Amino acid sequence: MNNTKKIELPPRGLNTLFGVQDQNLKYLESLLELRISARGNELTVEGEPENIQTVERILHDFTGLFNDGTTFSDKELRDAFKQIAEDRAYSLKDHFTKARFNPSGKKAVAPKTANQRKYIEAIQERDLTFGIGPAGTGKSFLAVALAVQSLFSKQVSRIILTRPAVEAGEKLGFLPGDLQDKVDPYLRPLYDALFDLVDNERVTKMLEKRIIEIAPLAFMRGRAQTLDSRLMTPSGWRKMGEIEVGDSVVGSDGKATEVIGVYPQGKKKVYRLTMTDGASAVACAEHLWQVKTMEDKRRNKPARVLETQQMLDNFRRNHQYRYELPLISAPVEFKSAPTPLEPYSLGLLLGDGCLSAKTSPSFTTADAELVGSLQSGLATMSLSFRRKSEINYVLSNPLAGRGGNKFNPVRNLLRQALRELKLEGTKSATKFIPEIYLYNSAEVRIAVLQGLLDTDGGPVTQKDRTCRIQYSTTSERLKENVIFLVRSLGGTVNCRKRIAEGRKPGFANGRFVFHRNDSYILEIRLPENIKPFRLRRKAAIYENFGGGRPARFIKNIEYIGEAETQCISVAALDSLYLTDEFILTHNTLSDSFIILDEAQNTTGEQMKMFLTRIGFGSKVVVTGDVTQIDLPRGQKSGLREAERVLQGIDEIEFVYFNDKDVVRHKLVQLIVRAYESQPKEND
Repeated sequence: MNNTKKIELPPRGLNTLFGVQDQNLKYLESLLELRISARGNELTVEGEPENIQTVERILHDFTGLFNDGTTFSDKELRDAFKQIAEDRAYSLKDHFTKARFNPSGKKAVAPKTANQRKYIEAIQERDLTFGIGPAGTGKSFLAVALAVQSLFSKQVSRIILTRPAVEAGEKLGFLPGDLQDKVDPYLRPLYDALFDLVDNERVTKMLEKRIIEIAPLAFMRGRAQTLDSRLMTPSGWRKMGEIEVGDSVVGSDGKATEVIGVYPQGKKKVYRLTMTDGASAVACAEHLWQVKTMEDKRRNKPARVLETQQMLDNFRRNHQYRYELPLISAPVEFKSAPTPLEPYSLGLLLGDGCLSAKTSPSFTTADAELVGSLQSGLATMSLSFRRKSEINYVLSNPLAGRGGNKFNPVRNLLRQALRELKLEGTKSATKFIPEIYLYNSAEVRIAVLQGLLDTDGGPVTQKDRTCRIQYSTTSERLKENVIFLVRSLGGTVNCRKRIAEGRKPGFANGRFVFHRNDSYILEIRLPENIKPFRLRRKAAIYENFGGGRPARFIKNIEYIGEAETQCISVAALDSLYLTDEFILTHNTLSDSFIILDEAQNTTGEQMKMFLTRIGFGSKVVVTGDVTQIDLPRGQKSGLREAERVLQGIDEIEFVYFNDKDVVRHKLVQLIVRAYESQPKEND
């Protein structure tokens, strides 16, 4: 039963509402199956009560929006009317105040269909959204618009737009020109959307700075390290080329994190990145690094993720190194294991002990506190500390030679432990830390380091500066071991070498003592929560002056040639893992808005690779049309596989478009409808 309702409108804005030759009202009539007649500023609406209520709400919202200064085009109004007709819970006010947005200030964007609105809302609310449907439904354009909005509102730090280059067979080398020339034509639709939304000059600058990156999927995945790069695992170092899915590597929190993707990249140009503490790693130009600049720290901004090539030739500013890399936030967690010698005691003996294989071990120090600590640490070995001189103590078994026989002699348990650790007979230049202490709990590693620093190390103070820790040794192997300990605990080490030849000799007992071995001087910084000294006099100085903050900056980046490479993805939330010399590196796409367009042309492996590269703080949109798959016959689409595998995950949303969502020529809708009506062939 039809009702009639008269609605009075303010005279201002009637022309906008009616449109040219009343086209807007006529369109609204056709959508809601009612009649609208106008006399002056009074409208008479005749139709079903529900439809009349919808018109009342539209006119009420229009009046409010118009009075607030909102501008409308005829097309925008008709798009809004269409969506309200499809979804009566939707309103004109929502359309122009919530759904419509202006990404860059150049052009307003609004959904033209209910599915487009659902798509926009899904992208805003979810970290991963799939938009699936025919061409011309606005999937790519709306995704790019939301990416631009996220970038300009600083929700993300970069935009990455990518497509699988199936038409070129993922082999772009045969096309003319450089890489940019090769991929530009194929990626032109994404460029067009960008330039439609943002001023040309601005887009060009962002492309040059790689704030916006456009690349085919095969090139985007190539953030890689060489196969001989070392990765830290819970059981020690392993080469990149040996890593498999399911293995564990160590993340930024010192804990194990699972490798969830391994992707060989073939031969690529690689660069060596050298840090201010002497550590170095090798990676390709596109490899990712999490860094902070002085400006980031001053403005309390989060770390940014940059490619190797973005930092080439600009890693210094005003005589300061620009890019600071993160250090592990907690010591690396190795499995705890029992040790033959108490760890702190081992450190003391490596520092001031004589570990001769011919006589009983001895310990040389003028510090009674260290003697007491060593006696306490070796208490279970029933040793006698026989004072041989003012500063020299022989560590022997007082029962040796008594009560035993050649079949069951009384042994020196300390010598036995040193022999088991292969330390017996080592000298100053050949001492080392056995692996059972290096790859052990943080408590064990700290104790060994404290023993070494209490003997051969110490705090170094300078006026108006924090205290640094200095350690020296003539053993190159022990030097490397100490560097390992410090870095595994989250600290930094700088090393310099003092050549023995030509150095001024020492003087003892009335004669010169010449240097027989080069020495290594280590400058150490440790995290605040790790105490480097147990010896009270050293600990007091260190605590009084403060230990400073360990920091590692990129010092140099140099091209070194080509090498076979591989990239991995890890399960850690921040996407970081430890590579050579405890350098934290990054191999997923964090703080980015990533759009994978034409995803129906990905293989299952490519889709998995892409999805497992999503990093912390990123938003991802995947678009595709499963009716236009260009993969070789018999090869399944990665988009269809993702539909099947991921449908049950609540945090992922799939939005499906149909012919009603086509916003191109009306003929395109008819074409899409005709194809969809045909019987589907088996994949």
